[in-house]
Amino acid sequence: MLGAIAAFTKGDDVIRSTQHVRKRNFRCSDLVGAALALVLVAVAFVVPYLGNETITPIINRSAQSVKDFADAAPLFGFRDVHVGWGTPFAVLIATAVVLWGPSLAQRLSWHRLAAGTYLTSVAWAMALAMVDGWQRGFVDRLTSRDEYLHEVPGITDIPSMLRGFSQRILDYQPDSWTTHVAGHPPGAVLTFVWLDRIGLSGGAWASTLCVVVGSSATVAVIVTVRALGDEAMARRAAPFLALAPAVIWIAASADAVFTGVVAWGIALLALSASSSVRYPWMAALGAGVLLGFGVYLSYGLMLMAILAVAVLLVARNARPFFGAMVGALAVAAIFTAYGFWWFDGYTLVQERYYQGIASDRPFAYWGWANFAALVCAVGVAVPAALPRAFSWSRLRALSPVPVLVISALLIVVIADLSRLSKAETERIWLPFQVWLLTAPALLPRGSHRFWLAAQAVGALAINHLLFTNW
Repeated sequence: MLGAIAAFTKGDDVIRSTQHVRKRNFRCSDLVGAALALVLVAVAFVVPYLGNETITPIINRSAQSVKDFADAAPLFGFRDVHVGWGTPFAVLIATAVVLWGPSLAQRLSWHRLAAGTYLTSVAWAMALAMVDGWQRGFVDRLTSRDEYLHEVPGITDIPSMLRGFSQRILDYQPDSWTTHVAGHPPGAVLTFVWLDRIGLSGGAWASTLCVVVGSSATVAVIVTVRALGDEAMARRAAPFLALAPAVIWIAASADAVFTGVVAWGIALLALSASSSVRYPWMAALGAGVLLGFGVYLSYGLMLMAILAVAVLLVARNARPFFGAMVGALAVAAIFTAYGFWWFDGYTLVQERYYQGIASDRPFAYWGWANFAALVCAVGVAVPAALPRAFSWSRLRALSPVPVLVISALLIVVIADLSRLSKAETERIWLPFQVWLLTAPALLPRGSHRFWLAAQAVGALAINHLLFTNW
């Protein structure tokens, strides 16, 4: 009898212990953060249909313009419920990462983890792209009249193009640059010109470049976190980076290339600051070159300086700053010597911005709907984890993930308040999103499969219910 009572009591203790573990896996603030993010997304999708002239995201209103831009707002695209031959592959990849990703991330050697994270990210991006089909979902993404490839055949003299680049930024001229070329410094279009020069021309090669370079940002991020002294968090973040909803816009948009370039710039800076490479000064110089080139890919990437400072702060080492500045200034000197003055371009692009569709997008809507688009790209696991990033004890200890997450959050807030990012932030903010995707590493390990599943469901829903333009 006593043995039976003891066994029953022990069993009861096990049940209570299991319930306690489950409670520890899910904190109320985690679920509240995710719920509030979902509410924000739902409101952002509903508001454009209300017809309110103040906040419906079209100023020059017509029935067709309201319909077109309300169709998928806050995302840029339109409703299109569909499946494709990439669907079963996307489901299989998501299932595998949810079931085995967290455990494999702990067991694999570092180099195998880095390779696995990269290959999974590429496979996930391509599977989602193939939901839309090879042509529509991949090859044709960068071939429209507004894209970079439209201008590539006409650029036969690169020095001449650089000298006259700024004169062609404003619209309504016979030789005005197409929308995306005008909206970025010349490094963006030059990337595709160089790709064409080596014989890799056309939409398929351009989109391949976006996926190959953009997906590598996932590895750059975990390398950065590890270099800053927290390999455990880097391992925990890896599955979330590999299964990010943001890959919908990595396959394929030029912003994916920008993302990969500056992410590796930050990674090299972290490696040089931690002295975990043989020649830290070379890593610092390389970081400066990549970050400097990033500024000539997109004007908004000047904000990556905030993340660079955060890395040096966490590493408690300012020495790489000087090597990085030499590299960045060398890039600036080359572009300037060839005739492109960055500040002229930045001034003119603001004027060009309001010559186009931006004049039809009120800040009263996009000022907050931009963040709904951001949630769609990073998934609900990020807002669920954000309260943990603001832990004073972690920040005081300069824990890498919280500092990087808050730095990236600060960047998107500044970008939003600039009013130069009204809509399309699911694509434009890709270079900042990859750092926010480290936040779920702060969630309890026991809950990671749940949050990974939520990430996958969100990405699959977006890709199968909408056709995104990028």
